[in-house]
Amino acid sequence: MAGTAPPATAAPREPVRITRFLGEQRIPHRVEFEGTTVGGLSGFDRDPRTGVWYFISDDRWRYDPARFYTGQLTIDRRTGAFAAVRLTGVTTLTRPDGTPYPAYGRPGSADPESIRFDRWNGRLLWGDEGDRPDRANPDIPISHSTVRGMNPEGRETADLPVPSNLRFTNTENGPRRNFGFEGLAVTERTIAAMTEGPRFEDGPTPTAERGSVARLTVWDRQGRARAQYAYPLDALAAPPNPPDGLSDSGVSELLAIDDNRYLALERSWIQGVGYRARLYEIDLRGASNVIGRDSLTQAGRYRPVTKRLVRDLGGFRPPVQNLEGMAWGPRLASGECTLVIGSDDNFSEEEVTQFMAFAATGC
Repeated sequence: MAGTAPPATAAPREPVRITRFLGEQRIPHRVEFEGTTVGGLSGFDRDPRTGVWYFISDDRWRYDPARFYTGQLTIDRRTGAFAAVRLTGVTTLTRPDGTPYPAYGRPGSADPESIRFDRWNGRLLWGDEGDRPDRANPDIPISHSTVRGMNPEGRETADLPVPSNLRFTNTENGPRRNFGFEGLAVTERTIAAMTEGPRFEDGPTPTAERGSVARLTVWDRQGRARAQYAYPLDALAAPPNPPDGLSDSGVSELLAIDDNRYLALERSWIQGVGYRARLYEIDLRGASNVIGRDSLTQAGRYRPVTKRLVRDLGGFRPPVQNLEGMAWGPRLASGECTLVIGSDDNFSEEEVTQFMAFAATGC
């Protein structure tokens, strides 16, 4: 059996629990802000020192170049009331030479899906899902999925070396298209990123009959990939309608609780059914390090991360939206944490840019 994570030395902590729903705020559909069209907000995070929020858009020149917004989410620390969302600025993401990333379908294009404020050194990190050809899109050039560092002005300053088993190819090997890094988390000692879904070698995508497996990669603060862990994905909540319809399911965001525990947001879209989303707490302790394992199809040969359901997110503001962002907000006077979960509207009139705030314990 592959090596496992070392046992924790710290005292165990209580599990994360949602204690109450604090409210919802929305950004109007395709609102204009400082010469840009707002939408596709696929990740966000908060600087706890200043209270500034960062929102990253996965737009790739459909309207404007890849970019992030700054803003404020107003949450009353005394009552927990979630009162407002407001944008205050916009910044274009640029390559090391200061030029914007190319548009979708061109070499070097970026697909921003997550953003984190690294409070231990003041930089911003963002997850690039990348792109690659597949049978339906044979002419898409390869742009590798990675985690990038940038300064507050949006210029790329570094990228993390990606293990060879997560490098895109133009064959049915490695990660599938749209299944690169979707979730990103930062702790004092590590940086972690989750693929949205399974590599070709790790098995088929989820169906209503069975789940699948994604990979969580952990780097140390010097940028060395030190481990990978298997994350068991749920089966689809229902079969597509019609039965041969489409579905898209996987982990859309990752949020650190501590060095070993994370919140994982699982989101699926099922044709004829709509979106479904569940929030899980996962623990790496005792899980096998599978960084050297080419295939995860033999489940009994390794131990995946442990996984506990925190909440099915379908009951707060139905219908469920395309939930893709998740971050900690300010701590309340009650001692509860605030957790904000938000949606990417895909610039579609049928979807919304939504932020839902919750109070939680165990965080």
